[in-house]
Amino acid sequence: MNLVTPLLKPANVLADFDTSSKKRLFEQAGQMFQASHGVSGTEVFDSLFSREKLGSTALGYGIAIPHGRLKHLKETACAFLRLKTPADFDAPDQQPVDLVFILLAPAAATDVHLQILGELAAMFSDEDFRARLRAAPDAAGLHRLITEWTP
Repeated sequence: MNLVTPLLKPANVLADFDTSSKKRLFEQAGQMFQASHGVSGTEVFDSLFSREKLGSTALGYGIAIPHGRLKHLKETACAFLRLKTPADFDAPDQQPVDLVFILLAPAAATDVHLQILGELAAMFSDEDFRARLRAAPDAAGLHRLITEWTP
């Protein structure tokens, strides 16, 4: 089992997610986490947007891992979105992003979120795994692939 498995709710995995920009994606993510975790959507947006201003969270190969810390979050929360239309994320390889893993940690979190980020980087560095995510038929298939991935 990987570190993400107990954290990734099936409702927070979406296939063919429709968004128009990185900023709009963060707004929509705020709404999603507000519904699923009861945190302020504005706080989610502000956290993700502030972190992105420090430097792009895109890894390349069409992958981004936006992340942030929230004062009012009790436990680490995450979501995975496969975008219907790739979005510009200022990626190091200049490729638009179509696979987005959002990670939110409580403000007082220890380095568990850093371990999760490291595991996600390893997960998404696997070319075959990325191809399987892009080919998955639906959100349930995406959720299964991510939660069954082993480091």
